[in-house]
Amino acid sequence: MKVLIAGTGFAGEGHAEAFRAAGCDVVGIVGRTPKVVQDVAAKMAIPYAGTDWQQALQDCQPDIVSIATPGGAHFEQIRQSIAAGCHVFCDKPMTTSGDTATELYRMAQAKAVRTAYAASFRYTPSVLHARKLVAEGVIGEPVEVECMSHFNLERDIPFGWSHRADDGGGRLNNNFTHTLSIVSSVVGDEILSISGEVRDDLGRAPIVEGVHNFASRRNFIPKDLSDPDLRWGESDVEWSYTVLARIRSQLAKQPVSVLFKHGGLVPRFHDDHIVFYGRDGAIFLKGHYGSGPLFLWDKTAGWQEQTLPAEIAAAVPDVAGDTEQCWHYLAREFVKDIRGEAVEPYPTFREGALYQNLIDVIRRNDHATAVTPLD
Repeated sequence: MKVLIAGTGFAGEGHAEAFRAAGCDVVGIVGRTPKVVQDVAAKMAIPYAGTDWQQALQDCQPDIVSIATPGGAHFEQIRQSIAAGCHVFCDKPMTTSGDTATELYRMAQAKAVRTAYAASFRYTPSVLHARKLVAEGVIGEPVEVECMSHFNLERDIPFGWSHRADDGGGRLNNNFTHTLSIVSSVVGDEILSISGEVRDDLGRAPIVEGVHNFASRRNFIPKDLSDPDLRWGESDVEWSYTVLARIRSQLAKQPVSVLFKHGGLVPRFHDDHIVFYGRDGAIFLKGHYGSGPLFLWDKTAGWQEQTLPAEIAAAVPDVAGDTEQCWHYLAREFVKDIRGEAVEPYPTFREGALYQNLIDVIRRNDHATAVTPLD
C-alpha cells in the first residue's frame, strides 16, 4: 500500500519509518517550506516532495495518508484525504475542537475508510502488561486510577504551535489524550462523566525564527531574554490541568474513579506515574506514560517489580524511543486491519472525536461551585 505523509518534523519522519516497517511504500511527503520538505525527502529516500496537499493527493494516489502536522492544520488535510477515499492515520490532537473532530469522524464513517488516532502510548510494554494483569483479575475489580505528571518544561521554549489553541496546542491536546487512551485501554472506554480545571501559568514565550523540528526547539531558546529587541508571543492554552473522570468497566460493578493531574511547568519530586488500584491489589507504572517498569502490590509481598511476559516483549517493535515504538505498533495494527487481518481494537477517529469534545468541556472551567464564607 502507498502512503503519503503530511509533515516534515519529528512526527512526519517517525510516521514514515513506522509505515515502512509495516510493509508499506512511502511515496510522498508534504510540508510548508520547499527546501525543508525537499531535504527531508532526500534524506529519507521519499520520491515525491511537495507543498500542496491537494496536489500531492492527486499526484501520489495514496491508499493511506499519515497526518503528522500540528493540530491546526489537520481538518482540511483530513477532509481532503477522506474525500479522496484514503485511509487516515492521524496524530493527536485530531483537530482543534469537538465539532470539527466529530464532523471528520462522520465523514470517515460515510466514506467507509479506516482511521487511526495516534494517542498511542497505550502500546508501551508496561501498559500492555498492566492491561493483561487487570484483565486476568490479578488486582481484583479496578476501583481507582491515578495519573500524575510534572514536566518542568522550560518557560522560554520559542513561541510556536504548542502555545496556540488554534494550532492544536495545550497540555490537554498533547498529554491528556495519551493518558486517557492508556486508562481506557486498561479498564474500559465508556466514560460516564468528566470535570476539570485548567490553568495557563506560562503567559508568553519568545518569538524565534528558524524553529522547524519540535524535538529540537529547546536549542533555540534565546541566550539573552532581556534583549529589548526580542519579540514575545502570548499563550492562550493551558499548561496545567486537573481532571476527574468516572469510567464504566466491564471488570467492575461500580464505575472506576480516575484522576488525571499534569503540571507542565512545575518540577516533580517523586516519579511521574500511573497507578491502577483494585480491591485485591495495585499496579504501579513508572513514568508519565507508563513506559518504565511495572510493580505489582499484593497483601503478602507488598510492591514487587514484575518481569515483562515473553509474548508482550515479542510483540513490541524493536526500535529506539518510546514514541517511535508506539507509532510503529499502531501503524502495524492499522495496516493489518486495512488488509483484512484480525487485530485488537485500536484508537480510531471515534476516540479522537470523543477526546476533542471532552477537552472542550474541560477547558470551559465551569464545573466549580463557589464557596460562601460562613462568617
